[in-house]
Amino acid sequence: LRENVPGIENVVLSVHCHDDLGLAVANSLSGVLNGARQVEVAINGIGERAGNTSLEEIAMALHTRRALLGLSTGIDTTQLTRASRLVSKVTGMVVQPNKAIVGANAFAHEAGIHQDGMLKNEETYEIMRPETVGA
Repeated sequence: LRENVPGIENVVLSVHCHDDLGLAVANSLSGVLNGARQVEVAINGIGERAGNTSLEEIAMALHTRRALLGLSTGIDTTQLTRASRLVSKVTGMVVQPNKAIVGANAFAHEAGIHQDGMLKNEETYEIMRPETVGA
């Protein structure tokens, strides 16, 4: 686009992805890495068909890889779980327990080896702390 659209430097490029193949977050990140500075998202990924890019997932992907990507969102990540629960309550759309970031099992560890690893070093299995997302 940058090579073929005159005046493109004067606009904000945006990315709007659907999750039909489970790739909305990955495709949105690709867009950001290629110059998009606006990502159209939805809390809990709610949207048409299989949904849209999940706010909480893209926010935490950018947050946890801030040093690598050199980008920030300005999002208060400690409010993500609260926002997710509110949207779930208002819409009646249940958040799956295994949903990344805000699902009830997002920070749960049941396997003995996982529990042992967590006791020794929390970063073994978690790239973010529950408090970071308000869990």
